[in-house]
Amino acid sequence: MMIGGGFLLTNTAPEDVFTPEDFTEEHRAIARTTDEFFANEIAPVADAIQHQEPGVAVRVLKKSAELGLTAALVPEQYGGMELDVASAMLIAEHLSKDASYAAWHGGHSGIGTLPVLLFGTEDQKRRYLPKLASGELIGAYCLSEPHAGSDALAAKTRADLSADGTHYILSGQKMWITNGGGADLYTVFAKVGGEQFTAFLVERAWPGVTPGAEEKKMGIKGSSTTAVYLDQVRVPVENVLGEIGRGHIIAFNILNIGRLKLGPGVVGGAKHVFGISLKYAQERQAFGKSISEFGMIRHKLAEMAARIYAAETVSYRVVGLIQKMIDGGSDLLKAAEEFAAECSYVKVFASEVLDYVADEGVQIHGGYGFHQDYAVERSYRDSRINRIFEGTNEINRILATGMLLKRAQRGRLGLVQAVKQLESEVLSLGPSTDTVAGAKKAFLLAIGVAYKKFLNSLEEQQEVLAALTDIAMNAFALESVRLRSKKSGTKIAADYAALFEQEAMRIVDESARTVLAAASEGDALRMNLAVLRRLTRMEPADTIGLRRTIAGQLLAAGRYIV
Repeated sequence: MMIGGGFLLTNTAPEDVFTPEDFTEEHRAIARTTDEFFANEIAPVADAIQHQEPGVAVRVLKKSAELGLTAALVPEQYGGMELDVASAMLIAEHLSKDASYAAWHGGHSGIGTLPVLLFGTEDQKRRYLPKLASGELIGAYCLSEPHAGSDALAAKTRADLSADGTHYILSGQKMWITNGGGADLYTVFAKVGGEQFTAFLVERAWPGVTPGAEEKKMGIKGSSTTAVYLDQVRVPVENVLGEIGRGHIIAFNILNIGRLKLGPGVVGGAKHVFGISLKYAQERQAFGKSISEFGMIRHKLAEMAARIYAAETVSYRVVGLIQKMIDGGSDLLKAAEEFAAECSYVKVFASEVLDYVADEGVQIHGGYGFHQDYAVERSYRDSRINRIFEGTNEINRILATGMLLKRAQRGRLGLVQAVKQLESEVLSLGPSTDTVAGAKKAFLLAIGVAYKKFLNSLEEQQEVLAALTDIAMNAFALESVRLRSKKSGTKIAADYAALFEQEAMRIVDESARTVLAAASEGDALRMNLAVLRRLTRMEPADTIGLRRTIAGQLLAAGRYIV
């Protein structure tokens, strides 16, 4: 069975990766149900949600609960659907055409519900899960504070045990709380005695709990984002979630799952932007013909689709890894922790693909893309938050390689042995004929050189860690795309893979050079660069021809196809 980070050290066969082509009829039925719900219930009130008309989003959220869309992962005994991970991700993907509603839905069904599901006592689950599953209660997650964002453990919200030992008294302020204005149940993180970081289940109805005003945001304007003020709130000791002083375990593991879920969510958003951009390109006339006939527009459409394909592929590969571990007897929590680095790859890679697609979507629309009457304008603004949500992309880049290093130090990942093996082969290495293998070895080369230079202080070299993550992440994406294209066997999948390979290897080479130059100099640097050239050298593909071929297939189909 694959382990977290293990893709760097092993070869994987096409049949061993989960891809969208593996969706069952049940998966496809869930996707259709979600699409129908979007068309019938969300689209007609999208403007009302966008303008935060009171009660509209919550009303739609409660309707979605009637179909089970808010409780895919909740066991049947607590009123949920008890579906697999792919089903939950498909729901996220197919609701994401409206980013504001998607934030409401994800804030409730994900980080608003999962803490109780994964860490709650039996009593807490019985009290809260059925009401969260049914939509009777709306959930929210209160981690960030005005001076504690990425550094969550610097929280100042305090919890003190009452004199009679029956309650904790919470005081403090939480910031940037998704669903803050509409939630009934908050998972609040506070420090017991000002020291022990701990999670609490806090009901909005309790005295001293006050949501702030709605924040004025760049995007996802229809979502609820508020501060939450806690003034001497009496929380029963029975509502401590998990163990005292172990709140970080909850916070970080819930974030792993949130990062995974963000991938399919932004893929759905990217497909939506692609669809409206392709349609506009076909309909817009310039110089006497459709602008979709112009080479530069076809260039954009092909690149957008190829990157969507890559993000979709990476996202569902990790979904499959986690589900396989669950099927083997693990639980969601342990599986997400095992593949925490891969969850970060999903989050970073997919969110940056959405930003690229939204930006090119505006460009295809020209001046109209800058106008609020066109949907792509809102998509451009809405896309930006995804690089900040669930830990910024910078934090995730640092964490991903940091997690691999920790796994290696604990003997859970054979990085050290792999680096030594590569070092023993350096003099006999010929030019790589396999870009996936070359990309993985480029990571081993770079991390080996970096570790020799910085030793245990490597974890403090943020720029180096980020560049290492870009190598590993693109190696993972490149392998995933190649495996999926071989598995599906379609012409356009092969074209996507060939086009994406050029971009992925460019990033691998550039990032490896950055690391090697930071960690070596003089003759050593020249030797390292010579080795890198053997690993990343490849014949340039006719990317103009590839893009023209891809765009032709997309325009003929009139939609994103695989």
